[in-house]
Amino acid sequence: MPRKKKADQPIGVGLTVKQMKRKKPINGDMLRDISALTPNQQKLFDAYAEDNNLVAYGAAGTGKTFITLYNALKDVLDQETPYEKIYIVRSLVATREIGFLPGDHEDKSTLYQIPYKHMVKYMFEMPTEADFEMLYGNLKAQDTIDFWSTSFIRGTTFDKTIVIVDEFQNLNYHELDSIMTRVGEQSKIMFCGDATQSDLVKQNEKNGIIDFMRILRLMPSVDVIEFGVEDIVRSGLVKEYILAKMELNL
Repeated sequence: MPRKKKADQPIGVGLTVKQMKRKKPINGDMLRDISALTPNQQKLFDAYAEDNNLVAYGAAGTGKTFITLYNALKDVLDQETPYEKIYIVRSLVATREIGFLPGDHEDKSTLYQIPYKHMVKYMFEMPTEADFEMLYGNLKAQDTIDFWSTSFIRGTTFDKTIVIVDEFQNLNYHELDSIMTRVGEQSKIMFCGDATQSDLVKQNEKNGIIDFMRILRLMPSVDVIEFGVEDIVRSGLVKEYILAKMELNL
């Protein structure tokens, strides 16, 4: 007797609303289990778990952006949270003359996406390079991760979004103020940076960052975590180099 053909399962059965909005749902179980390596990293993990907005600033090489992005991915891939996407915002060039470079927004930001792609690669347990490339392509295609320059956010509202403002020490007060006013419903914002690495030249722009930080410190919904040289987790040579720079105030 011929085998009875199994009826096709209707599209969408067994998927959450959040998954159905995506072209190719990604299982958050593929994320590695990553834990803190220093006490301040643990503070960042704990503060994130409280679902507050965050400022993580201090020495380079301390894992501020990595931990923030990792937790954001866990949130976005968790079907129980309201967050649907991660927007990574930064100034793409020190002069902010991104509009004069060739190409559209995506073309102009491609070069600056490479470090974040490397971070994401470490966060997922994938058998081959090809598997990761497919996964990362899906993350981009379904808008789980998107990249924005401060030159393109005017008029935008970030709803159901985790906004990560990276290298925020390179943004002036007007840019930081503009980003804050773009945060919409069911969203939160994270600032990562190192005040000693600022590309800003004008003193009034540097003072603007100080004023912005003063405002954030008065906001109950914002946790501020400072990282020191003891939190540097990069290679011994990198740590030695950063310490030498700090000693010379360079």
